[in-house]
Amino acid sequence: MGHLKGVGVALVTPFNEDLSVDFDALTKLIDFNIDNGINFLVVLGTTAEAATLSKEEKEQVIAHVVKINNNRLPLVLGIGGNNTAEVKQQILDADLSDFEAVLSVSPYYNKPNQEGLYQHFKALAETGAKIIIYNVPGRTGQNVEAATTLRLANDFPNLIMVKEASPNILQYFDILRQKPKHFSLMSGDDEFTLPVTLAGGDGVISVIGQAYPKEFSTMVKLALNREVDEAYKIHNSLVEITRLIFAEGNPCGVKTILAEKGLIKNHLRLPLVKASAGLHEKIKAEMQKLA
Repeated sequence: MGHLKGVGVALVTPFNEDLSVDFDALTKLIDFNIDNGINFLVVLGTTAEAATLSKEEKEQVIAHVVKINNNRLPLVLGIGGNNTAEVKQQILDADLSDFEAVLSVSPYYNKPNQEGLYQHFKALAETGAKIIIYNVPGRTGQNVEAATTLRLANDFPNLIMVKEASPNILQYFDILRQKPKHFSLMSGDDEFTLPVTLAGGDGVISVIGQAYPKEFSTMVKLALNREVDEAYKIHNSLVEITRLIFAEGNPCGVKTILAEKGLIKNHLRLPLVKASAGLHEKIKAEMQKLA
């Protein structure tokens, strides 16, 4: 478990103009992140537009990331959904030999109660895989409450972490205060990364981190070393760009930056569309300030 600490990035899936997967750009993105100090990579998270990739494309993306990463960094694989039996089967069927853990988002749209959420993750834990619970109520429609996360953490040692993205920072602090030793918390909200790491979190699984890997990983390293003032300098410089990339949903904002940096082309698959002209200009202006 020592491996998953610092900054993990939820990689986007770059597309060509015809919306096929752009594997050359994916190579560039992986190397850019590894060369600039990122600690681990998350493959096929929600930021990867995984919902719009075919089964075959997902397999190709996984194979490509594993090959290009070449054991340089730990990898985490996103496998989530709102049909518990199907998610459990996908985890059982997956070749996890190259992956440190599975990141699994809590069921969206169905809005299960806390007992339903507990039973869902209990079923996934029964696969024996190492699993990271991903709580992002703004996207799923239902919050995994701190008490439920703690209950799961205490009951299943292979539930190793929560990627917490509740809008209520007190929930992060409740989990950090009461969690068992084997269990860790990483921020799933880029803007909360620093306070949450200083409160005892292990860092972040980030979106903005892949666009500013050096800055973001330096900030978290400083936080883990308790060099608070230096860390807050970087945090404050990145607040505006972080807010901008989520202004019209994810990953259209971060793809705008990555395209401006020449790492990928700026294409998304429906139902997502690229950032509006107005947002694009704001992002470009903020990038110039950071340059």
